[in-house]
Amino acid sequence: MTSFKCISPADDSVVVEREYMDGSQVDSTLELSSSAQLKWSTMPISERMKIVERAVDAFVALKSEIADEISVQMGRPRDVTPFEINGFEERARHMLEIAASSLVDVEPAAKPGFVRRIQREPLGVVFVIAPWNYPYLTAVNAIVPALLAGNSVVLKHSVQTPLCAERLMAAFEQAGMPAGVFQYIHISHGETERVIGSGRVNFVAFTGSVAGGKMVERAASGRFIGTGLELGGKDPAYIRHDAHLQNAIETVADGAFFNSGQSCCGIERVYVHKSVFDDVVDGVCAIARAHKLGDPRIEGTTLGPMVKASAADFVRDQILQATGSGAVAHIDEHAFDRSRTGSAYLAPQVLTGVDHTMRVMTEESFGPVIGIMSVEGDAQAIELMNDSDFGLTACVFTEDLEAAVDIGNQVQTGTWFMNRCDYLDPALAWTGVKNSGRGCTLSSIGFEHMTRPKSFHLRTEW
Repeated sequence: MTSFKCISPADDSVVVEREYMDGSQVDSTLELSSSAQLKWSTMPISERMKIVERAVDAFVALKSEIADEISVQMGRPRDVTPFEINGFEERARHMLEIAASSLVDVEPAAKPGFVRRIQREPLGVVFVIAPWNYPYLTAVNAIVPALLAGNSVVLKHSVQTPLCAERLMAAFEQAGMPAGVFQYIHISHGETERVIGSGRVNFVAFTGSVAGGKMVERAASGRFIGTGLELGGKDPAYIRHDAHLQNAIETVADGAFFNSGQSCCGIERVYVHKSVFDDVVDGVCAIARAHKLGDPRIEGTTLGPMVKASAADFVRDQILQATGSGAVAHIDEHAFDRSRTGSAYLAPQVLTGVDHTMRVMTEESFGPVIGIMSVEGDAQAIELMNDSDFGLTACVFTEDLEAAVDIGNQVQTGTWFMNRCDYLDPALAWTGVKNSGRGCTLSSIGFEHMTRPKSFHLRTEW
C-alpha cells in the first residue's frame, strides 16, 4: 500500500502520515456500509436522532483539541478556529430539530375508498467527499441529514485534513453508532473515481472545485445515482449609496480575508456606488493593513498561510496580471513578514482600477485578494454581478429592504444576502447555480435530496 502525508502550511512539517486503503479494503467498507444501512433504515427515527445527538455532544466536547488540529492541518489562526466547531454544532442541532417533521409522510387530501401517501425512503449508501478549507462545516451539511434520513455514510476527506474524518468516526463510535453506518476511507483520486462508478454508492455529496465536480459527473455517468455538487464561487458584493458604510466595510473585508480568503462563499469582488467609492476603498485598505500575518498557532495571528505555496502563488499571478493591465494594488506585500513568492504566506491585497478582462475579477481566487469597482447604480451593479460563470452567494448593502429584494430577484445566485455575507443559515437551503453546482443541503429541503419518494396507493373499497 502507498501512503500520503499531511504537510502543515504553517511550517512545512509533517502533521500525520497515513496509508491509502487498497481496493479490497474499500470494497469491504462499501459492503459493510450497504448491509448496515438496511438495519439502520428500519430503526425508528427517534432512535437515530438520539445516536446522532450523542455523537454531536461527543464531538463538541473536544472543541479545543479539534481546533488545534484544524490550525495545524490547514493553517487557519487558532484564535478563530473554534468558531468552526460552533458552526458544526449549530447546523447539526438544527437538522436534528427539524428531522422528524422534514421526513414525515406526505398525505394528499382524503379520497373515499383509498389510502394514499408519499413515503420518504433513504437512498442507501451516501458517499461524502469533503474539502480541507472548512473540513467540518462542509461535511456536516451532508453527513447529518443523510444519517437521520436512514442512509449509511462513507466519508472521504481531503488528504490535507485526514484527522477530521478520524475525529468524526471517533465521535460516532462513542455515541454507539452501529458498525458500518458511518465509516471513513483514506483513498487516492483514482480510487475515488472508482468508488463513484462502482455501483456500490447511491448518492455522492461533493464539495470542491469545478474540475472535481466534472470528475464526479463523469464517474457517475450511467449509474443513475444522485449527486450534490457544491463547487466554485466568485461571490460579489454591492455597496449602494445608502449603505451603512461602517458595517459594509467591515463585513466585506471580513468576507474577503477571513480564512485567508479560502471560503466557498467568501467575497471576491465588490461593486461600490461612485458616491461612496473612495470611503469604501480607504476603509477596506485600513482593515487589510491591520491584519497580522503569521503562524496560525500563535496567539494574535489574524491571517494564516494559505493551504500551500502553489495556491498562494496562483493568487499572486492573478494580482500581477491585473496590475500589469492597469489595476492599482493598495497594499504593500513587503510590509508583511513571511509574504513572498514561493511561500504559503500571502499578504491581503486590495485592487482598484480593475475590470472584467482581468482574471482576478472573473476567475476564482480562493485567497486574500479583493477587487473593487465603481458603479453608476443598481443596473450596472446587477449586470456586473451576473457577469460570472459562478453563482453561489451574492450580497447588497443598503438600508432599503424593497430595493434589496428587487435587486436580489435579478441576481443569479443560490443565496442572496442583505447587509451580511459569508454565512450559512441552517434553516435556509444551501445551493448554487451555474458553475457553483447543483443540489441542496441544509433546511427541510436538504432532506429531500437524501431521500426518494415512494408512493402508496391503497384501495380499500370496491
